[in-house]
Amino acid sequence: MPQSLAQVWLHIVFSTKDRRPFLKNETFREEMCRMLAHHVKESNCVSASVGGHEDHVHLLVGLTRTITIAQLVENIKTETSKWAKDANGGTSVFSWQAGYGAFSVSHSLRDVVDKYIRTQADHHHRMTFQEEFRQLCNKHDVEIDERYVWD
Repeated sequence: MPQSLAQVWLHIVFSTKDRRPFLKNETFREEMCRMLAHHVKESNCVSASVGGHEDHVHLLVGLTRTITIAQLVENIKTETSKWAKDANGGTSVFSWQAGYGAFSVSHSLRDVVDKYIRTQADHHHRMTFQEEFRQLCNKHDVEIDERYVWD
């Protein structure tokens, strides 16, 4: 086959450094989501949806076949951290955590994940980020080591 084809959807989740509420301001959080989407597109991937809460973000991304998950996440975290340090509502100490979660999404379930991402505020009336992340990992049979996952 002379042509390479792929359709890979990912639900990517990561937190602010030490889960500090850098995204508490709704206007700044919305602008951060726009910047995350912009840098996903700059990486030649598809940004289907981006949302978050005070201390973390979720992205539904169509991964291009020319970039790894690690490269994509590193790029969007680096570029948005730089932006947040000087942005209106941002702070010079803004930083993302070192790690991330990336979970595969069936093409048929993209709308479900999209809705989940867009309704983050609703989830966090009932659960913390840690509870949510544990639930996502459990759902995808990903074991986490509590000693390291939150640092």
